[in-house]
Amino acid sequence: MERALSRIRSTADYQFGKGIGVKLFPENVDIEYSKATGRIRYVHLNGERLATLRPTDGLLSLSITAAQTVAENRGSAKGFVTVQNDVSKFIADGGDVFAVHVVAVDEEVHAKDEVIIVDEDHRVLAVGRALLSSVEMTAFKTGVAVKVRHGCTKES
Repeated sequence: MERALSRIRSTADYQFGKGIGVKLFPENVDIEYSKATGRIRYVHLNGERLATLRPTDGLLSLSITAAQTVAENRGSAKGFVTVQNDVSKFIADGGDVFAVHVVAVDEEVHAKDEVIIVDEDHRVLAVGRALLSSVEMTAFKTGVAVKVRHGCTKES
């Protein structure tokens, strides 16, 4: 268990910034393993899924709850895409992010990276996978920039 916790924390630090792993995955998380391969598959906290370890690349896919934890530590965190406030409801409902709506994006974002989509007021709207790099997201005016996987329909 200790090795597995260390591994998922290291993965979170790599993906979202140094120190994020400890904040995201406290000591009392439950780690679920794949029955077929025996590898880490899901990480739960108090019965709620925080993250899935993707079998294709070994990186984390976050839940909205986990994304909010990362966003609370935004100073040291990375992997954010900021969109215009006027499209926030569409994205929170699960709509994809179009390049024209991107206001800002962290420089480290590459295509296929897990990203957290926030509005201009830094509220978490969704999580998804970047289809474009940070440079492309800010340069392009058409096309999908982020494929949203989970929207935060608890939009206020």
